[in-house]
Amino acid sequence: MTIATELPAELAPGTAEAPITMLNPDFPFSYDHYLAHPDGLGTVPPELYGTEVAVIGAGLSGLVTAYELMKLGLKPVVYEADQVGGRLRTASFPSAPGVVADLGGMRFPVSGKAFYHYVDLLGLDTQDFPNPLAPATSSTVIELAGKKHYAATPDELPEFFHEVAAAWKAAVNDGAAFSEMQEAIRARDTSRIKELWNGLLPQLDEQTFYGFIAASTSFKEAGFAHREAFGQVGFGTGGWDTDFPNSILEILRVVYTDADDQHRLVTGGAQRLPEALWNHAPSGMAHWPGGTSLASLHSGSPRGAVDSISRAGSGDLLVRERWGREAAYRAVVTTCQSWLLSTRIHTEESLFPSELWTAIERSHYMQSSKTFVMVDRPFWKDIDPETGREVLSMTLTDRLNRATYLLDDGPDKPAVILLSYTWNDDALKWLALSAEERVKLMLHSLEQIYPGVDIASHIVGQPITVSWEADPNFMGAFKANLPGHYRYQQRLFTHFKQDKLPESQRGIFLAGDDVSFTAGWAEGAVTTGLNAVWGVVNHLGGASRPGNPGPGDLLDELGPISLD
Repeated sequence: MTIATELPAELAPGTAEAPITMLNPDFPFSYDHYLAHPDGLGTVPPELYGTEVAVIGAGLSGLVTAYELMKLGLKPVVYEADQVGGRLRTASFPSAPGVVADLGGMRFPVSGKAFYHYVDLLGLDTQDFPNPLAPATSSTVIELAGKKHYAATPDELPEFFHEVAAAWKAAVNDGAAFSEMQEAIRARDTSRIKELWNGLLPQLDEQTFYGFIAASTSFKEAGFAHREAFGQVGFGTGGWDTDFPNSILEILRVVYTDADDQHRLVTGGAQRLPEALWNHAPSGMAHWPGGTSLASLHSGSPRGAVDSISRAGSGDLLVRERWGREAAYRAVVTTCQSWLLSTRIHTEESLFPSELWTAIERSHYMQSSKTFVMVDRPFWKDIDPETGREVLSMTLTDRLNRATYLLDDGPDKPAVILLSYTWNDDALKWLALSAEERVKLMLHSLEQIYPGVDIASHIVGQPITVSWEADPNFMGAFKANLPGHYRYQQRLFTHFKQDKLPESQRGIFLAGDDVSFTAGWAEGAVTTGLNAVWGVVNHLGGASRPGNPGPGDLLDELGPISLD
């Protein structure tokens, strides 16, 4: 936890009876309780067992959708343009396959209970992620405007950073009912959550993140230097100034639910989770014999990239692959980034209402870039005899790198440096450069912060880099709404309940983290996948179990309000 997320003792994790969860204020449905219920997620009529349902995209959302549909006795048919995992993509260094780098999602808040339902179910190990000033991070360096500050704990930072933290804390309490909202989330008091959030929405929908803090009394009194440092250093996971143009609602959803804090990584790489879902054979399935998995239903490999989606004369949905194979389905779930439905996949326009197409097209995606190198050992834990400090630290800076993370699995093994993790404008600065050019510039910046530390001499093998906006199957890392985009998100999120749509627009469902109100977090990928499962089951004539109502059953009661 960075200094800027320190909370009063009465709000600190572990001091209250109930934990903070990612109970989203737009739709505070307890997906973790829904998943844990012994009655399961619902039933479909037995005569529909084995019915094929297309699932486009084998990322986390697609595989959660497919996995749960399989358990209910349906036959998911998964399509994937590249590899299983989506943006939970883990790369290995060729010279040391056991040393990995997470190119997409890499740190997962413990408040994401639906996500961890699957982590625990599949027996995956996790570890604390070395965020700035987190317990797993032995030292952090903050370097702004050429001034370097070394700290092992938040208390060791200069008073200025404590003032920045206090200003942020006051801003969200005065302007966004932070303490009251967290209290309601802990209690899962859905009425109070909706009362608070529905009152804030009309006030804040058209406000940027920067506009919110600049207008707050606390930051006005503190001055521009505090706002600038807040953007550079941020809270929880590092600098957030690349989010300044985005809607303040996006940020509040994160901080209310502690999504910016207490992160863990998946041991061996985040891609292990979708791969485990693909290969796992659940017990107690309807229709399918024991030992059935998504992999076995697909003879080991998903179908290929989708070229088009259209409506057949029979009413079924036709999915055509890039190389010509076509199949008809009663239901289709698309979990790819929604932009692809108009740029890479020829989707029949009449399948969605025009206002939904507008919401898709107006989605605002964040760029993101990462560059990793493998080093011979975690040399950063060496102690400088002159200063008594570690020679290299987790680093936040206003230089090109912005954030540098240090990842190791023990003192006598190769380790990994994430030389730079950037978003938006900062990510675009790297886009035209090769991996080698990126590394050279990043090392140059670090040399200014750590003079005399020869990082390059420890590098082994080839660097690994990614710019998600350059990948034609993604076109960006994740969605972050701009001011005024709440209406668009409401349309995307609620599309899975289709009782008010004409028959010609039913049966195709949107899922994925960009459809959720918590875009950029794996929790949103999981929960929208579960929404799509409910939608498919309902569309085919099935229903939730009486004692375990699903998200569609409670959407009218708990769902996002209309601002019109």
